[in-house]
Amino acid sequence: MTELQFADEILDQLQERNPRFHARSYEFVLRALHSVIRSLDEPRHITGRELTDGVRELALGQYGPLARTVLEHWGIHETEDVGRVVFAMVEQGILVKEDEDHQEDFTDLFDFEEVFDLDYPWSAHP
Repeated sequence: MTELQFADEILDQLQERNPRFHARSYEFVLRALHSVIRSLDEPRHITGRELTDGVRELALGQYGPLARTVLEHWGIHETEDVGRVVFAMVEQGILVKEDEDHQEDFTDLFDFEEVFDLDYPWSAHP
């Protein structure tokens, strides 16, 4: 089995167990995680807030004013959904968690409408 086939099989299993999230949501959260880790001076464990902020930054950087629409299309409507995606990947063995990590770490970290629509830096993007 190739790496790509293995990855597709894992994504299929994740979607089967959590059908509310599109396969792209898992890939995107992993990309955000890697982006946050790369931004650190030294690799370390990432908090729920750090990861959620990374998701926000990556979404705004990649999708601009459509960031909220794209995330919601994938099933991510609030910061708690980022946590649900993360913990689904923990259950699947893709990510590991520390004892102090809880899904509640992702609760009400920011409002999607506020950060993606109301506070969008319109003057920074043509």
